[in-house]
Amino acid sequence: MMEAKASAKFIRGSAQKARLVVDLVRGKSVNQALATLQFTYKRASNPVEACVRSAIANATEAAERANIAVDPDDLWIKEAFVDKGPTKSRFRTRPAPQGRAFRERRHFCHVTITLSSDEHPDTLTRNGNAEDALARRAARQTIRQSIAASATRQRSEQETATTTAAVTTGAIDATPEAQPVVTATENTDTPQATTQTETAQTTQATQADVTTETQSSSVETAQDATSQSTDATTNAVTENKTEEKDGV
Repeated sequence: MMEAKASAKFIRGSAQKARLVVDLVRGKSVNQALATLQFTYKRASNPVEACVRSAIANATEAAERANIAVDPDDLWIKEAFVDKGPTKSRFRTRPAPQGRAFRERRHFCHVTITLSSDEHPDTLTRNGNAEDALARRAARQTIRQSIAASATRQRSEQETATTTAAVTTGAIDATPEAQPVVTATENTDTPQATTQTETAQTTQATQADVTTETQSSSVETAQDATSQSTDATTNAVTENKTEEKDGV
């Protein structure tokens, strides 16, 4: 259940004329009331429309403060009345019958409108069963309250998460810098590390010796092949020269 009230003070015009407009919208939903006031050609229609819109805004704000879900379309005008305001008497006069003159008087009035989110009485009557209508209204209110509670819970969880993240960030910034970790390979004083280093050096030296011997063998083989080819060439040249001499 949500009610909101708004009032418009010192509206120009008499209370009797303003009541003609207020009677048109009393008991109607806010949408119907605004549509009626929009096409009502009366001087008091604009101030009354502004008062209805102000009441809608008040209802929305009150619902937000109370964490209650209220649909503005469900609001209806529960109360609407006009009170008489001050009357200003001027020294100006206006014509009157039989050659007389009446004193000019300016009237003001106050309009008060109350909105409600309860089930409209006409709706209860049309449905034919007031108990069922009240049960439906209670169910809708329960759903709205659950929605509002879930929204509040989500906001609190978000705030808690933000606070935790901020505290965690501050703790990380406050911790000292981590010291470098010395591995086993960097500590040469350890016997195991020394043994591993010597083994690696011996393996490298052995591989270097094998490579040097292989290169030496390759060079010697190439030199032997070169000398053999040179001897064969020399023998062939000598035989050719001997054959030429014999033929001459």
